[in-house]
Order: sequence, then C-alpha cells, then structure tokens
Amino acid sequence: MSAAYVTKSPWVVHYDGSSCNGCDIEVLACLTPMYDVERFGIINCGNPKHADVFLVTGSVNEQNKGIVKQIYDQMPEPKVVVAVGICACSGGIFKDCYNVMGGVDQVIPVDAYVPGCAARPEAIIDAVVKGLGVLQAKRDAMVNAASEAPVEIAEEAVTEEKKTPAVPPIFTMAEIKVNTMDHLKK
Repeated sequence: MSAAYVTKSPWVVHYDGSSCNGCDIEVLACLTPMYDVERFGIINCGNPKHADVFLVTGSVNEQNKGIVKQIYDQMPEPKVVVAVGICACSGGIFKDCYNVMGGVDQVIPVDAYVPGCAARPEAIIDAVVKGLGVLQAKRDAMVNAASEAPVEIAEEAVTEEKKTPAVPPIFTMAEIKVNTMDHLKK
C-alpha cells in the first residue's frame, strides 16, 4: 500500500453538541469566499463515513455523548477530532450545569483545540490545517504498520507451515489501529 493510495482531500463533518450557535456560525464562515477553507482542499460533508476530520462545537452532555461517540466510531481510520470553542474544549460557561460532562475530550480523544467564545474563523482554519499534519502522521503510521505486518506474518507462516497449510491473514481495522497507536506512542 503506497502513501498515495490513502491520501485525498480532507473531508470535514461538523456536529453541534449543545452550543449557542456562535461557533457554528464561525465554522460556516470558514466556507465563505472571505476565508475560503477549500483552498486547502477541505470539503464539508454530511456523512461521517466519508469524513477525515470531526469538528465539534458545544459541550458534551448526557443526551449527546452517545451521538458524539457514534459519529466518531462511524468515521474511518485515520481520523482527527477538532474541538471548536471554549465549550467544546472544557465545557465553557456551561461546565457547572447539572447535565454537562465538560469538553469533547470527556468522550472521545481530541487532536486539536480551538479556544474562544466564539472561535474566530482564522483560528478554526489554523487548527484544521494543524490537524491535517496529525492526520498525515496517522496515515504514515498506518502505511508503515501495514508494510511491516506482512513480513512478521510471513515469518510466522513459515514456522506454522509445517503444522497447518498457510492461510493468508486478514487484517481488521482494529488490528491496524492498535499497531498505529503503538507506533505513535514510541
């Protein structure tokens, strides 16, 4: 698998957790000709199964934590999460409310934070572009893990060939994710 195979224009899916819509308006402003986020190849999509970047605005509460987790789980690996606004970063002014759990990082891992109330479009674009660097690092780790894994499997197959006939291995996304996370920790 080559790096060109897994690279493409990054697609973003946006979810409003429970915000005042100030950050949502700023996220939409990024799509206007004044800020033109598409110059970086970034496209806003509505389906998490097509997205590479998950933009979350608003705090996470008891009602939407399952939705946030579900959207995150539906996204293919590798993926990047960007918390937009102080509410998504830490709960903001709503952190003391009875049903607010806090920021997005209470439910899913976050790769980039954009503080502010409301976050400026320039800061959102900067965080997404920095998130693209994280996305590329995760892609490279997946490619390295995929290129190294068959060699290890082939060596095991030679020793097991005497016992049973060799069956080509099937890699699951969970195995690739584990290898990627181990590589990133080193």
